Amino acid sequence: MNRIHRKLFVLDTNVILHDAGCIRAFEENDIAIPITVLEELDHFKRGSEDIHFQARQFLRTVDELTGSLMSEQGVSLGEGLGTIRVVLDQHLHPRMQGVFVRDLPDHRILNAALHLSESVGYRQVVLVSKDTNIRLKARSLGLHAEDYEADKLASVDQLYTGKRLVEGVSCEEIAQFFEGKGIVPATQVTKISEPIANENFVFRNGSRSSLLTYSANERTFHRVDKRVAFGIQPKNAEQYFALRALLDERITLVTIAGQAGTGKTLLALAAALEQRSRYQQILLARPIVPLSNRDLGFLPGDIQDKLAPYMQPLFDNLSVIRNQYRDKDSGAREIQEMLDNEQLVITPLSYIRGRSIHKTFLIVDEAQNLTPHEVKTVITRAGEGTKIVLTGDIQQIDHPYLDKLSNGLSHLINRMVGQPLYAHISLEKGERSELADLASKLL
Repeated sequence: MNRIHRKLFVLDTNVILHDAGCIRAFEENDIAIPITVLEELDHFKRGSEDIHFQARQFLRTVDELTGSLMSEQGVSLGEGLGTIRVVLDQHLHPRMQGVFVRDLPDHRILNAALHLSESVGYRQVVLVSKDTNIRLKARSLGLHAEDYEADKLASVDQLYTGKRLVEGVSCEEIAQFFEGKGIVPATQVTKISEPIANENFVFRNGSRSSLLTYSANERTFHRVDKRVAFGIQPKNAEQYFALRALLDERITLVTIAGQAGTGKTLLALAAALEQRSRYQQILLARPIVPLSNRDLGFLPGDIQDKLAPYMQPLFDNLSVIRNQYRDKDSGAREIQEMLDNEQLVITPLSYIRGRSIHKTFLIVDEAQNLTPHEVKTVITRAGEGTKIVLTGDIQQIDHPYLDKLSNGLSHLINRMVGQPLYAHISLEKGERSELADLASKLL
C-alpha cells in the first residue's frame, strides 16, 4: 500500500498495558508512540500484576527494533506491517489552548496527535485508546478516535450461550432418553443439527421434556440427570447443565455467565466441595478492582482489612452452603476443617499468579474484570489434575478499560467453543428471592 494511503495510529498508554503485542495488530498501517506514553510505561516496569508484565514486554519489543525510532520514517515492524516511531512533545496546539489548561499525560498525548494530524498531509491520523473520556476529548478537537478492537468480539448477540431449546419433539424421541442410561447416538437425534462439544439442549413438547448434553468424542447425546452437590440442588434447567459440567471430570475448563443472583459461584463452590476427595485444594479467587478505581491504600486497616470487602461475596456463598448444616453436622465440620488446613482457600487472584496449580479446583469469580491476557495467564498455570471454573457477568464490568466485547471472559468463551475439554453455560433466571427478581425487572 502507498504510504500516503496508510493510516497513522497514535497509541494511548492503556492500549499497551492491555496488550503488549498491539503494535502488530494494525496490519500495514503506521504507529506513533508519544514520548509521554514511554514515560508512563516507565512507572509500570516494576510489579507482579499483568499491567506490569505488559509494560515490560512492550519496552523489550521496541528495544529490539533496529533503526531510528525518532525519525519521521520510523522503524519497520516486519514484512506486511507498517512502521513505528516515537513522537516528542511539542508546544501546546492552538486548539488546546484555553480548553485543557492542566498539564496531564492525556492532554500531552492529545497534543501529539493533533500536531501529527497537521504534519502528515492527507494521511488519516487515528488516536487509539481504551479510555472513553480521552476518545471524547479527541473527537471534540476534531481528531478521529477509536477503541482498541483487535481482541474484541463482533457482537454480544453472537456470544455462545451453551444451550438450545428444541421444541416440537415427538414423545417417542423424548422417551428414548429415559431408557437405560439415557445415552442416544447422534444419528438417532434428527431434531439437532451441528451440535457443539458439551452443548446443552432442552427437548420439549406439550407434555414432556428432557435435558440433554452432547459428547463430541462419543458422538452421543446424554440425558442430564437431576443431581445435588453438597446439599445444593439446582433450581432450573441452566443450573442443572452447569452442575453437570462442574461435576464431569473429563471437562477441565468451565465458564458460567449470568447476572448477580443466578447461582454461578454457589454452584461452582458446591461442586468443588462435592468432589473434594479428587483435589488437593479448592481455591476461590477474585480479581481486585478497587472501588472508583482508587488504590487499596485508601481503605483503612492492614492488608486483610483492605481485602475483606472484595472477598466477602465468596465467604457469603460459603456461608449459604454451611448454613444448610447444623454446627455439629459432618458437612459443617468438614468445611471448617478444610478452611483450617488450607484445603479450602479464599484469596485475591493476584496472590496465585506465577504459581503452577496442580490437582486443584480453581474458581475465578468476577472473571469479566480480567483482560484476555490475564485469563490466558491463569489458565496456562493449570497443572495435572486441575479444573478451572470462571464465573462472571459480562454486563457488569468494573474495570475502566474493559467492556462486554473486550473482557477476558467473553474472549475465552468465544475462543474455546467446540473444545471437548471445555463447557459453557449462561444462566438467565435469578434464584435469590421473589423480591430480587421483581427489582431486577422493574428498577
